[in-house]
Amino acid sequence: QREFTQKKTFTSWINSILAKHTPPSVISDLYTDIQQGHLLLDLLEVLSGQHLPREKGFNTFQCRSNIENALAFLKSRSLKLINIHVADIIEGKPSIVLGLIWTIIFHFHIEELARTLACTYNQPSLDCSSAVDCSPKASRSAKKSAKIKERWKISATKALLLWAKEQCSLHGSINVTDFKSSWRSGLPFLAIIQTLRPGLVDLEKAKARSNKENLKEAFRIAELELNIPRLLEPEDIDIMNPDEKSIMTYVAQFLQYSRNLLESEEDTQEKVREAVSWLAAQEKKLAKLLIDAENETYYQKYKEMMSFMEAFNQGKNPFLPVLSSKRSEAELSEGQKQMREEWDKLISQINEWKVKLDQMLPSPLDSIEAWLQEVEHLQAEDLPDLQDPFKAIFVFREIIVIFKGLMDCFDSHLDTLQSFKNVDEKNMPLVLPEKLEEMKRRLFSNIRFTNSNTFLEYHYGLCSAIANEVMLKLNIWDMKYGTKESVESLLENW
Repeated sequence: QREFTQKKTFTSWINSILAKHTPPSVISDLYTDIQQGHLLLDLLEVLSGQHLPREKGFNTFQCRSNIENALAFLKSRSLKLINIHVADIIEGKPSIVLGLIWTIIFHFHIEELARTLACTYNQPSLDCSSAVDCSPKASRSAKKSAKIKERWKISATKALLLWAKEQCSLHGSINVTDFKSSWRSGLPFLAIIQTLRPGLVDLEKAKARSNKENLKEAFRIAELELNIPRLLEPEDIDIMNPDEKSIMTYVAQFLQYSRNLLESEEDTQEKVREAVSWLAAQEKKLAKLLIDAENETYYQKYKEMMSFMEAFNQGKNPFLPVLSSKRSEAELSEGQKQMREEWDKLISQINEWKVKLDQMLPSPLDSIEAWLQEVEHLQAEDLPDLQDPFKAIFVFREIIVIFKGLMDCFDSHLDTLQSFKNVDEKNMPLVLPEKLEEMKRRLFSNIRFTNSNTFLEYHYGLCSAIANEVMLKLNIWDMKYGTKESVESLLENW
């Protein structure tokens, strides 16, 4: 299933790039069409903007030469091509071909886009130079560059994830923690579309639809309105363990779209001034509301908050393109800096208000809300880096112990929520039904399913990383070490 999805996704992505080649070309079957080397060189020429040497014919020697030229070009850019050999590509071995294409996608598509976010997310920056120098000093420099690139892979993935999280955070509790099961509902795709092009989707209606319906709608709108190629189908995502690489490839296209949304500077500055004025008005409105609602019941206070947030979310739509701009601090005008400060200040005040309201929930809902927030905080934390699997396993065990301890309360909290009598002694409602529904949704969608899947997927990756480390050691220890005791000592020391 994973190999089938990757083949389909990567083929569609390649064809969207090859359409820009002169003359345009197309891949029908990835494993066979790549064997001649011509389409591989076409792809690299479009991505790099460089003219690459090639043999014009199609005999075995010429095909081999073209593939060698392509791999040599990739190596000149300090890309690691582990276990990728010319013979395997000529044979069309699926795992090797998919590994090569993923390396190309990650470097030219995801990594290049993630560079634009480096300043914003404080990720390491890379030297963009791709010039080749054969001196010993340059060779050492290339090795160092390769190590930096290996570390950057983690950062590029994280930067793309943080970007996706930010786009979704503008629309309430749509949680994105990975490039796997987080996207299964289709809501994150729709939220990103709504941020990039406000008014194209109705997120409230989407929350009541099935996963497949949301995914189908998201892919349709992205293709028709944003001109983003349809790399995936709903059945590729709405499964237990969707393919991470395919989702990353597709999500990166939305980031590419956001980079291309270039308004003229005058229009941007005018929009920024309007946004600052609107934010100031919202801050005054919020301050007045807090004073007016000071002596109200919890029910009334929450109702006032819901009313404010509904108007706030409606009003911010025209300003989303400038509010979600990913320019670095150095690129911002004074007006844009002021706008960011006003936005951060207002969001902080809204969050503070929400926290106070949650603390005012009638018992036992207040303790359930505190428990929900504790689990969600644990969920939001980054899992340990798999680069050092033995260190990661100890940290992961601690997280699992905390998680298990928290999940011991799941059933009792669920029973309490479902049996809660939402009336006071005067038969008046204590809590807005929307708040109770929100708590139940978080309990089921965000905690019961998402956390378990995330931990299981991470645990699988951790076990694989440890197994790889063990195999590396066993392959090194291929000589006789004498006595049984000396081998036991060696293993124990390791």
